[in-house]
Amino acid sequence: MAHNIITVNENEGKTLAVVGDAYQIIISGKQTGGAYAVIDMLVPPGGGPGPHAHADIHESFYLIEGEIEFKTKGGIYIAKKGSFVNIPKGGEVHCFKNTGNTIAHMLCTVIPSGLDEFFEEIGTPTAAGTFLPPPALNEEDLGRLKVIAEKYGQKLYPPDYLDAV
Repeated sequence: MAHNIITVNENEGKTLAVVGDAYQIIISGKQTGGAYAVIDMLVPPGGGPGPHAHADIHESFYLIEGEIEFKTKGGIYIAKKGSFVNIPKGGEVHCFKNTGNTIAHMLCTVIPSGLDEFFEEIGTPTAAGTFLPPPALNEEDLGRLKVIAEKYGQKLYPPDYLDAV
């Protein structure tokens, strides 16, 4: 990894449509030698990923605008503007969903990187701020997605996995 300062201007970085959300990779793992990645996330009302876990990745979120419901087996936390959510290494199953009426805006940091590459592999390149509907996945598509997720140290769970919380 070079010891140079990394600077990023507005709308630099790859923007991807992922599960109906718009993710902009601000700093990729390629830029940090795999140490970390920073992802700007726009999540429309009702958007967000299903239950998943990544045992070897520390993930944190800072909510810039909107309202996001984070769910784990330990309970539900409603994050609002200025909230910080820390998901340490260890594999805690979690998911999040925009429960508000406006687009939620979060900054996500993952240590080490890897989720950025996962998003690049499963996402569709788009213009900044562009939302595509979540893809309809059949059993074959879900199987392929699980294999890709596992390649990046992630495990996916059924959509209703945390419903008893």
